[in-house]
Amino acid sequence: MLSFPTQSIVAGAVQVQGDLDRDDQCWIEGDSRPNTSLRVTGRLSSAGQGRFYFSGKFAGEATVECRRCLQDIDVEVGAEAHLLYADTETEGDPDIYPLAIGRAGEAVDLRPAIREQWLLEVPAFVLCSPDCKGLCATCGANLNQGACSCAPKANE
Repeated sequence: MLSFPTQSIVAGAVQVQGDLDRDDQCWIEGDSRPNTSLRVTGRLSSAGQGRFYFSGKFAGEATVECRRCLQDIDVEVGAEAHLLYADTETEGDPDIYPLAIGRAGEAVDLRPAIREQWLLEVPAFVLCSPDCKGLCATCGANLNQGACSCAPKANE
């Protein structure tokens, strides 16, 4: 569970231990999603009138392409997260997340902010190995699997 009623947080800090499923509705088409559930742990506490603070971490695994040979690579992704939520107008301040309003009243929903933090942490450029040879610029063969049949270019 990654959504907490504000009343329960005001009464005392809440320990967070939950998973953000890769099929959760917070993910948007095109997002780099975790291979399985994203593990979230930490502490959620009141930070003054109408403000709440989450301090914790998340971890998971993502599949990304090697930037040279385009082979899929599984990489561990994780980071600390320090998030501030407020019930006042937060438009224009990207560092403050709004509280969720539902039938049960206000709640701190960690999912959208954790999604955002995850997307910032997933590496854009990864190598399958430091000595990756990449693809042949002429035929597209993976040079890690051996030489291609293209004729070598003569230096002019």
